[in-house]
Amino acid sequence: MTTEPRLVEVAEPDPAQQAAPGTDQAVKETLEDYTLRFAPRSYRRWTPMVVATTALGGIAYMADFSIGAGIGLAHGTGNALLAIAVAAVVIFVTGFPLAYYGARYNIDLDLITRGSGFGYFGSVLTSVIFASFTFIFFALEGSIMAQGLKLGLGLPLWLGYLVSTLMVIPLVIYGMSALSKLQVWTTPIWLLLMVGPLVYLVATDPGTVDRFLAYAGTDGEGGINTASVLLGAGVCLSLIAQIGEQIDYLRFMPPKTEANKRGWWTAVVMAGPGWVVLGALKQAIGVFLAVYIIAEVGASAAPEPIQQFKGAFDAMMPSWLVVPLAVVLVVISQIKINVTNAYSGSLAWTNSFTRVTRRYPGRMVFVLVNLGFALALMEADMFSFLNSILGFYSNCAIAWVVTVATDIGINKYVLKLSPHAPEFRRGMLYAVNPVGVVAFVAASALSIALYFHALGDTLQPYSPVAAAVIAFVLTPLMAVVTKGRYYLRRTDDGVAEPLLDEDGNPSAVTYECHVCRQQFERPDVAACRTHDAVVCSLCLSTDKVGDHVLPAAV
Repeated sequence: MTTEPRLVEVAEPDPAQQAAPGTDQAVKETLEDYTLRFAPRSYRRWTPMVVATTALGGIAYMADFSIGAGIGLAHGTGNALLAIAVAAVVIFVTGFPLAYYGARYNIDLDLITRGSGFGYFGSVLTSVIFASFTFIFFALEGSIMAQGLKLGLGLPLWLGYLVSTLMVIPLVIYGMSALSKLQVWTTPIWLLLMVGPLVYLVATDPGTVDRFLAYAGTDGEGGINTASVLLGAGVCLSLIAQIGEQIDYLRFMPPKTEANKRGWWTAVVMAGPGWVVLGALKQAIGVFLAVYIIAEVGASAAPEPIQQFKGAFDAMMPSWLVVPLAVVLVVISQIKINVTNAYSGSLAWTNSFTRVTRRYPGRMVFVLVNLGFALALMEADMFSFLNSILGFYSNCAIAWVVTVATDIGINKYVLKLSPHAPEFRRGMLYAVNPVGVVAFVAASALSIALYFHALGDTLQPYSPVAAAVIAFVLTPLMAVVTKGRYYLRRTDDGVAEPLLDEDGNPSAVTYECHVCRQQFERPDVAACRTHDAVVCSLCLSTDKVGDHVLPAAV
């Protein structure tokens, strides 16, 4: 069955529409920034550089300074810098194919994951992993802001946690339109406040560099140690899931053409995997400032970014200006990243809930759910056991991202067993694809066992390596074993118009969904099983009885 773009007249109410309760609410809310669905060309009106600046604004978090400081204090500068570099290379390599797919096909990481080895319901696993990433890092940034509010305004920590949680709600409601303005306008101020103190300290006191490079860590050895490097890299690799938040912005990239390809690629690389360059620099700065604070104040304050920048500002400006500037830096950073954490987390939770229950409760419900989890972590003082949480979490995050990146890089382009164009619509995918699910579960389970010393103390530091290697090996192996048969439930979506235009971009031809009566572009629709019409991807997701879902191909 094939369907051409046209208006569909229905003489009386379509009983099939009753199979999608909440569709009207879902359509109204998701059309603001196309949450849970393909982002159409008509909405993607930003230039590549605006999208890139917005995406990079979301990595203004202060956690990198704490992560770097924690690794440096424990293992010394040499091991910390090498650990940061190892993690950065892994994050860049795995992030590149994911960023390209998100920008090229205008879908978020959950939709990419569905068609890259996990299946329609199988990717619910990774949505939960990603949602966990957003509230863990929201809690971390909220804790850092609360430390700043305590120092600057005398607020008790519990109240600072609450303030840092509630203040992002008005900003995150409005999606991409509001976030792009926020990130573009605040980024220059943030960069000046972050880089200025470092440049001043190095220029006025070169001895700080010597102390930084010579710092041996609490073990006192000072030399390069493989176990220390891998333990540190494991903590840094907890940030590997940050690529999901970058893609939440990169999916709004304009179509790639001959005229804009240079700027397009620059934006994708810079704001996609390139985020880790700035992230690694911040971690290294965190080590530097921690060593500086140890010499000036003492080790107890060194891991806290507010104390790091207070000490740095104190060396370069009047005392009355030090605390206000440090607090301003922390607050700007927290707002810039936590609106992204709250936004991306709400998408991940809503995606999972809608697929499993076939109901759409509204994204704001899950903004509040995500913030509730984050606030609970803050009140439990997660900052005091930060590296333990991140070290454990990194095993699951690495297994997921490496699995999807391998499916794109190897299974799609080398083995050609995975469909080249991503697929995310219900009815087109199997419920579960063993390729990604088996690789992910095996990699995360074994690496977590290693992390908790199940195979001995000697192998414990190698848990992130195990997660990456097992996922990298099993993903193509499972594709070969299954012969790629579980990727697509059917290859024909019943619509004659090609998915891609002559430049390889998603087609901009519009269709009307006969359930919600809204216009959607070609990649977001499929033919209806029971009507000579098309249905949008969200109405397919909320179809409780399956009237609209195409049957499996025979």
